[in-house]
Amino acid sequence: MNKLVKDRFDEFPENARIRLEALRGLVFDIASELDLGEVEESLKWEEPSYNVKTGSPLRLDWKTKSPDHYYLFFHCQTKLVDTFRELYSEELEFQGNRAIILPLSKPLPEAIIKQCLELALTYQQRKHLPLLGA
Repeated sequence: MNKLVKDRFDEFPENARIRLEALRGLVFDIASELDLGEVEESLKWEEPSYNVKTGSPLRLDWKTKSPDHYYLFFHCQTKLVDTFRELYSEELEFQGNRAIILPLSKPLPEAIIKQCLELALTYQQRKHLPLLGA
């Protein structure tokens, strides 16, 4: 893990850090399973950021102003969050066209989040498809 990213993870409260590390692990697992190449890990706006050549960047974060939630952020000029809302409005909570809001009090809906991460990591190949081919 990039030192700046590790330092940022170390700043999160333990319950949020564990959840965010699990999301990070899913990003790397999906990139490996789909043979998407190297995952670029960095900090953008002080948030851990992940990108592959075939995808759209995504970021992870926890905010002191909403300590009971953690977030998956997506590029707001993509169709990603609109697609996720269409597919998973019953299961997920959203912030505008840029984020999935996840409660720390509930288990990660792993299958759904894996699908969302896969669509983000392969966005360049899918952006022309209805519902991104989901």
